[in-house]
Amino acid sequence: MSRPSLNDLTAFVVVATHRSFRRAADELGVAPSTLSHTMRALEARMGMRLLNRTTRSVSPTEAGFQLLARLQPALASLDEALESVAAFRGGVAGVVRINAPRVAAALIVRDVLPLLSQRHPDVIVDLVVEGALIDIVAGGFDAGVRLVESIPRDMIAVPLTRPLRFLCVASPAYLDRAGVPTTPDDLGAHRCIGHRLPSGRLYRWEFERDGQVMTIDTAGSIVLDDEDLMVEAAVKGLGVAYVAEPAATAALAAGQVREVLASWLPATEAVAVYYPGHRAPPLALRAFLEVVREVGKGG
Repeated sequence: MSRPSLNDLTAFVVVATHRSFRRAADELGVAPSTLSHTMRALEARMGMRLLNRTTRSVSPTEAGFQLLARLQPALASLDEALESVAAFRGGVAGVVRINAPRVAAALIVRDVLPLLSQRHPDVIVDLVVEGALIDIVAGGFDAGVRLVESIPRDMIAVPLTRPLRFLCVASPAYLDRAGVPTTPDDLGAHRCIGHRLPSGRLYRWEFERDGQVMTIDTAGSIVLDDEDLMVEAAVKGLGVAYVAEPAATAALAAGQVREVLASWLPATEAVAVYYPGHRAPPLALRAFLEVVREVGKGG
């Protein structure tokens, strides 16, 4: 048996990890049909079936699982060896493409990019703001940012923040006019600023105290899909907004809004940067992640 090429073995690892020719082809920048032909040639060269294929899915055979388990650390070590000498080019450089929702993107701009720019001025961060949870590999991104509970299990997560609080906020003028709600049930008599999720459905506000969990369908004259705009609407006296704490920090500090129902708002998962775990990250992404780790420990 002739030894398979490194490119063919790498392609197998990507296919077996994603369990999809389409997603693997997107990552590798080839056509799915070309990748399928490459896998059949690899199986023929090795004299065994490595992948089970159906019209809807692909999964490793027993031999494929064993090969995958051996190849993943070997390829990761190879990537690390190549990256370890990359610094001899004269410094860390490259483009890091990040997909993040607006609140998380603001945290990166505020807390991560100043330190990254100071240490590695030749690293370019291409930050795309998007609310929907997407396949970052298929989208051509190096990493994404989401709540930990939303991150796919095959990704490696690096915490960016400690668990976030969600807040209910409203302007002093609105509260003087409409009264201050003391329980979630009181919101039925208030104008609430609706939050439309990327899926199109309206977010149901979640509350918890002393083991009692409540979800509230809100009603109001405005529905938004951006937390910064929700806070702005609350500042303008349009009602009560339910947002992540970072979105409301500036308005709270300026006295433009006040927090209500504080004892009913639960903590949630931390926000993390995540990236594919089947190979070592490029040097520029590694530099970005080092700063994220520092910020996460301090946040």
